[in-house]
Amino acid sequence: MPVGVLYVDDEINNLNSFKAAFRRDFNIYTASSAAEGRKVLDSHEVGVIITDQRMPVTTGIEFLESILNVYPDTIRILLTGFSDINAVIDAINRGQVYRYLVKPWQNDELRIHIQNAIEIYTLRKENKELTYKLQIANMELETLAKAFK
Repeated sequence: MPVGVLYVDDEINNLNSFKAAFRRDFNIYTASSAAEGRKVLDSHEVGVIITDQRMPVTTGIEFLESILNVYPDTIRILLTGFSDINAVIDAINRGQVYRYLVKPWQNDELRIHIQNAIEIYTLRKENKELTYKLQIANMELETLAKAFK
């Protein structure tokens, strides 16, 4: 199953446009709130999260910050119709955002950012798996070395 891309936005038209633009290229999930987004994350492998900043109840930064400990490997992109330097700083510091993009998005540009984010996510995942296998191999070698002493 390909790695999923989650887009969280309270505006249904944006969710529909996003899905229409990218469903042929990526495994797309959408959510109209942070709570819905969390449910998607709990039930699917998502490598990239794109969220709108200005949403009622929970902002995009608050959502990203809230999932950071549970899903630390996801690549996070903040998308907003407003350029607010404080939001940019918060996104980087609190939400560990990979990219901060302004609406309306350009499909080709956003597609490239998503592809790059998926590549980073996949490489990080492979790196963790290889590190784990290396640790196991090292423990086995240590056990063998002790047996020959």
